[in-house]
Formats: sequence, C-alpha cells, structure tokens
Amino acid sequence: MTDPLFFLKLGGSLITDKAQPETALPEVIFSLLSDLQRYRESNPSQKILLGHGSGSFGHHAAAKYNTREGVRTLAQWQGFREVWESARKLNQVVLDIGRQAGLNLIAFPPSAGLLSRQGQVVSWNIKPIELALENGLTPMVYGDVVFDEILGGTIFSTEELFAHLATILKPIRILLAGKEEAVFADYPLNQQPIRHITRTAALEGYLQSSQNQDVTGGMRSKVDQMQAICQANPGTTVEIFRASQPGELFSALSGTHSGTIIS
Repeated sequence: MTDPLFFLKLGGSLITDKAQPETALPEVIFSLLSDLQRYRESNPSQKILLGHGSGSFGHHAAAKYNTREGVRTLAQWQGFREVWESARKLNQVVLDIGRQAGLNLIAFPPSAGLLSRQGQVVSWNIKPIELALENGLTPMVYGDVVFDEILGGTIFSTEELFAHLATILKPIRILLAGKEEAVFADYPLNQQPIRHITRTAALEGYLQSSQNQDVTGGMRSKVDQMQAICQANPGTTVEIFRASQPGELFSALSGTHSGTIIS
C-alpha cells in the first residue's frame, strides 16, 4: 500500500459500560462514528482501518474462564465460545450503528482467520483487509478469541492486532480514543497528564493498569504495546486521547493533539 494509512481504535471503556456486562452505549457509538464519517467526507482519499475494544462484552466472560491464559478443558472451550459470541455481539452493534452513520464498514473477525502460537501470530491472511482499503471500504477488527497451537485458544486485544498489522500496513498514525484525556502519571487521580512519551521511555513505577476488569492489561499494557509498534515502525506516531464528547474524535483525526503522543 502506498497511500498513508491511519489506524483508529474506539476503546471498550468508551463504547460500553465496563461495570455492567454486555452494556453498549449506542448514543456514544453513533456520535463517534458520525465524527469518523464527517472526517471521511472531508478527506475522501484517507484510508482508515477501524478497531474497537470489547469492553463489557468480552472481559467479563474472559475473566470467568481465564481464556487469555489458554483453553483446554470442555468447560474452557465452552467459555471460549461464550467470549467469541459476546465480542461478536458488540461488533454487530458497531456495524449496525456505522451503517446508520453512513460508513461503509466491513468486519474482519480475528477468530475466523488468525492462528497464533503461544500468543504470537503464526498466520493471518490480511490481503482481504488491504483490498477493502484499496476499494474505499473501512475494514474493522476487534478484540477477539483466536485459536492457538500451544494454548488451544487465547485472546488478542485490538492493540495486539494493530501491532501485527502495523508491521505490514505501515500506518503513519495510530489513534486510540478513550474516556481519559491522556495517559496519566498519577492514575486514578488523573492530575498529571503525560503529554509525550518516547518510544524508548521506561515507565516502571508510575503507570498503572485499568480500574475496571480488563483481561488484556489496561493502560500500562497499551502504552508498552504502542511503544513497541513505534520502535518497529519509526514512521508511526501514536495518539492516546479522550473522545467522549461530540467533535473530539473529529478534532483528533484532523490533527488537533490534545492527549498523549508516543513517538
């Protein structure tokens, strides 16, 4: 691919109520996707790969069965299917609302095509994603269960999917939209935002995990993963920002930097 590409993630804590199992926030989702559609109308040649977290649709079931750590027993495989179904429910909500907002979304569930080994991607045919981008569609991935050669099954977060896709698709920007204004050094007090993090900065001791249940590690894990992406892809900049109010996502897409930059 030759045209510049953006990756955009809508965080699970932004589009769901993570304290209530399987509770989507349709008005928030519609506002976000309307912002995205408005940006796309203003920038029709811009290619965007969309991702979203599972929030309360995936993490509760995953924690119940410890799916992230592996799937071996019959009960765990039943749990694997439950996590798959729960994540798929939210994805369908996003697809339906995207259609209402005028977006041409098309979903690529990782569970249908990604094979891992000990939590590392072994194979994933992303040519269909590339073709979707080339033909004016907005491909969408999301946190999902995957089959694993060693663990039986596991879970990949959207950030982990982005990390693999970034090595091939080379996005110039990765935007992570959430509820918080930025990455904070004093979470959960949230009085000391960190405006810039270098790709090699050591974060030990002052970045914490998520307040609500998050089987994929919370903010600390997200920053670690994004730093790794930036190290592997020097042309990529990551932005972590708040998009809970109408217009905030449009501003971020348009280049207004109001959160934390990782570069």
